[in-house]
Amino acid sequence: MPRPYVRSLALAAAAALIQLMAPAPATADSVVIGGSPVDISQSPWTVALSSRDRFGGTRAGQFCGGVVVDRSTVLTAAHCLSAAVLGAPPGRVRDLKVIADRTDLTSSQGKEIPVTSTWVNPQYNSYTNTGDFGVLTLATPLPAGSVIPMAPAGDPAYTPGTPATVYGWGDVTGNATYTSSLRAAGLQVLTDATCEKAYPGGLDGRYVASSMLCAGAPEGGHDACQGDSGGPLVANGRLIGVVSWGSGCGQPGRPGVYTRVSEAVKVLGGGH
Repeated sequence: MPRPYVRSLALAAAAALIQLMAPAPATADSVVIGGSPVDISQSPWTVALSSRDRFGGTRAGQFCGGVVVDRSTVLTAAHCLSAAVLGAPPGRVRDLKVIADRTDLTSSQGKEIPVTSTWVNPQYNSYTNTGDFGVLTLATPLPAGSVIPMAPAGDPAYTPGTPATVYGWGDVTGNATYTSSLRAAGLQVLTDATCEKAYPGGLDGRYVASSMLCAGAPEGGHDACQGDSGGPLVANGRLIGVVSWGSGCGQPGRPGVYTRVSEAVKVLGGGH
């Protein structure tokens, strides 16, 4: 079965070149698919993963998103830490950093923090995209105000119909138009039945409720896209999802699929 369309900038070196050759950063009135510009102060737990050696310096080397779940711990998508994306195992990427407290990637705002270690969920399956989460440990801790709590299983934030917001610096059109400023898109949590109908298997991938959740709008037009992988999906002030995969961006009947954060809570512990 062909792989689903994974929402990272690269699954191979050729995809990395797409970002480097993408059009100039979008203007201020352009938005993440169906979203709007936001300042980092509105979501201080949203961070960018960076490697200028791999992705160039135009947008500070951003290639994925992440979310601060402990002062020295960033949760992201496992596929963001793969050798296919980074060109080498993450431990061999000399300039792997997390950019925090920065709205516009082209500015000097905030800080760029080296990563001291990485960990990928050993149950991650790159073929099915189940268990798609990993962790980066920061050399310097961030303030407590930068941390967002992770929602455990049974949290009301997972209830279908709950308003949610996804954040990122990814593609704003679905046509490789990458933004330099943080964007947010309003979505709603969808039922497992809706997600299973959208992704029953085959070319578009299979939705696995125990590991995933999906969010979007019935008419489409609101979504994460390429470059947003690893970024946060937030509802009721808690982290419920990590951008993982989907078919296209903002397409009706093809909502974005997220790693269900309650699975990460089980593995990592719920003390954040």
